[in-house]
Amino acid sequence: MADKPLDPMTSAIVSAMSRRRFLRAAGIGGAAMAAAACGAKGTGGGGGGTAAPSPSTQPDKSDTEKVVNWSNWVSYIDTDDEKGTRPSLEEFKKQTGIAVTYTEDVNGNQDFYAKVRAQLEQGRDIGRDIVVLTDWMAGIWIEKAYALPLQDANIPNKANIIDALANPAFDPGRAHTMPWQSGFAGLGFNKELLKAATGQDTMKSLDDLWNPALAGKVTVLDEMRDTIGIIMMWQGNDPTNFTEDQFNQAADELQKQLDSGQIRQVTGNDYLTALENGDVIAVIGWSGDVAALGDKYDFQIPESGGTLWTDNMLIPAMAAHQKNAEAVMNYYYDPKVAAEVAAYVQYISPVKGAKEEIAKIDPSLVENQFIFPTDETLSQVKIFQPLTPAQQTAYEARFQQIIGN
Repeated sequence: MADKPLDPMTSAIVSAMSRRRFLRAAGIGGAAMAAAACGAKGTGGGGGGTAAPSPSTQPDKSDTEKVVNWSNWVSYIDTDDEKGTRPSLEEFKKQTGIAVTYTEDVNGNQDFYAKVRAQLEQGRDIGRDIVVLTDWMAGIWIEKAYALPLQDANIPNKANIIDALANPAFDPGRAHTMPWQSGFAGLGFNKELLKAATGQDTMKSLDDLWNPALAGKVTVLDEMRDTIGIIMMWQGNDPTNFTEDQFNQAADELQKQLDSGQIRQVTGNDYLTALENGDVIAVIGWSGDVAALGDKYDFQIPESGGTLWTDNMLIPAMAAHQKNAEAVMNYYYDPKVAAEVAAYVQYISPVKGAKEEIAKIDPSLVENQFIFPTDETLSQVKIFQPLTPAQQTAYEARFQQIIGN
């Protein structure tokens, strides 16, 4: 295995990984990212462009309370691994005097929504000033008036959103959201344990994931759009345009693999711990997550296709520090800061100019397909089709029933 030449994608990851502790990337083109503007970790726009009701508000305490409370996904911001600090957040505090309480408590879109839904429905402050949610879930929050409209005067760097993501159907004109990062869902695995269990050097297909030698050593994502979308493509169907029967065909396959014991668990971001512990060998997971684990691990887009998604910052209704939150958003849309973050997290930055900035630090990072995917790479991924409210309810209910929720 060690003697096999690395493919360009893996070489790029290894190159970047050796620099993660002191580096901190973007511009992305192609039809796939243009489609992402219409609704994209699970995808499918939540909103249809209709006007949302007015969210509940409280007086903004930003001038007297120099804090921001931010909920984000795991391994999704630059970190000094030795000191356990987050350099870009520390620099933000130096520049602004605003302290950020940063919590990695978004394990999945549905999981996080369930934790705060009662407070949102009651018009109460959920204790966060920024949350990061995937397009389809952000669309639901906007439709239900759970997201505050952004005050663009406080976010001049909003002009740096790449064109492909500037006007999504779920949030026209980015009135309520700012993209955080984009990325792929596909196959992640521990290379050494995969070789020991199967004799294979890599994974190319769901056929590899369903290998009986991996029984009980596989997890898949609890993001319906990623797991079902990848299964659909393996079955020869198109997640951008599918029928109810085709959805059920993919759901039946998921049920089969769970019932047989092939799949150990359906999880959110906590699949990373299982990979690191050796409890699982292979996953349907997210590109940057797997890259963050180091060169013992690899990520591949399946030959039949992976999914593409975008996660977004939004300010919840009743947030107590909106102006401070907008200062955070503006800061992370500085191309230099965006480059620092993307080079660490190994995801696609939505910020114009970040690619040029990272080239000044290390030109080799420009070749990383998880940070700067080419049109060829983007042709290998698709975005889950937008769902009607009735489809969302029915499909999510079937998925949750299968995974035991």
